[in-house]
Amino acid sequence: MLNRVTTQMMAASSQRSLQSAQAKLADVQDRALTLKNIKRPSDDPAGAAQAIALRGQLHAASQYGTNISDGNGWLAAADTALGQATNILNRVRDLVVQAANGTLSDSARQAIAVEIEGLGEDLLTQANTQYLGRNVFAGSADTDSAFTNTVPPVFNGVSGSSVERRVDASRTVRVDSDGGAIFGTGAGSAFAVVGDVVTDIRAGINPNGRLAAIGGRIQAVIDGRADVGMRQTRLGQAQDSLEGMKATLETQRSRVEDLDLGRAVMDLKVQETNYQVALAVTAKVLQPTLMDFLR
Repeated sequence: MLNRVTTQMMAASSQRSLQSAQAKLADVQDRALTLKNIKRPSDDPAGAAQAIALRGQLHAASQYGTNISDGNGWLAAADTALGQATNILNRVRDLVVQAANGTLSDSARQAIAVEIEGLGEDLLTQANTQYLGRNVFAGSADTDSAFTNTVPPVFNGVSGSSVERRVDASRTVRVDSDGGAIFGTGAGSAFAVVGDVVTDIRAGINPNGRLAAIGGRIQAVIDGRADVGMRQTRLGQAQDSLEGMKATLETQRSRVEDLDLGRAVMDLKVQETNYQVALAVTAKVLQPTLMDFLR
């Protein structure tokens, strides 16, 4: 038995075809404008899940970049302070050699003592260097200063503790420096040695006996600065690695989420052609009939 096909059925079928072609054309136009391959998770569930995972990794990489930048700030502050401390202690050593000259007058020796005393204050300032309100030589201690402004200064930090920044999923880098190890504590600290030198000079005692102690503190500061430089290198390497990883992740995300411009244009042209063909076919199928004129 043959089904009867009426003009009304043909019109309804043609309308559905046109609406379907128009909807596809609108969707392709929207993709061409946004250049997004996935507008909603239902478009590609597997791709959407992959895109979410990649975005999570990119977010983590961005945080690692922030950590590296912060760590560089800490280490740069420590490096500058240790460089200044080295210069100060070298100047103290030179003045000690001058003060040991027996031909100097008492007033000249007293002038040297005053200068060394000022250098001791400058050294304390460098030892209390801060970055964003945190002491770079006090470890994890949250104190106003790494060393107290007393005679001699006392270390306020937490020995053996550290401040670290995560640079990737499996590595951290220490960004502070152990002020107790670098500047010393108690009677053997750099501050105590400088104070002893001043006391000897003012008492008329030859300060040459303090040269070995001063040399030891200079070496400790230099070693501390070398360690800072090594960690700066590690942060630089981590930054380079991170930039490469971010570029790779962004490429992968773009392949999943973004639509190639050439492909978008091609799809748009194809759908436009399909829609025009659907319009032409519908116009041929639904020719005017006698009933259209009798209405």
